[in-house]
Amino acid sequence: MFDGTARQAMEFYASVFGGELDVLTYAEGMGEEGELKDRLMHSSLYLERGAHVMAADTFPGQSASLGTVALSTAEEDSCEENARIASWWEKLAPESRITVPLDAAPWDPNSRYGQLTDPYGVEWMFMVGPTEQG
Repeated sequence: MFDGTARQAMEFYASVFGGELDVLTYAEGMGEEGELKDRLMHSSLYLERGAHVMAADTFPGQSASLGTVALSTAEEDSCEENARIASWWEKLAPESRITVPLDAAPWDPNSRYGQLTDPYGVEWMFMVGPTEQG
């Protein structure tokens, strides 16, 4: 839940992840006018493999509720899948505050781990397996 920046955040995420973005404003969904009119009542960014990112704006006066998003690959995922998630880090990182650089994970020498906070205040954790056959 964003405080009036859901559209900008979701457009940014679409530029990072690709996919198809659908948005519904409070004006379209509930006939709201005034301050709520252009805020997002609901949005979905549909990614590959059935996953999607969802967001909305709060009502004026409500606090934003930004969580943490964790992205990881399973051990059996391909090098290609791992490379795709690593590329998302590369696209998010320049606009974000990196709190843990994407580097060797202390608990798994074959994986990398990193954390960042994007320009909209959302925290992201990345766990990426090998991106090359070795």
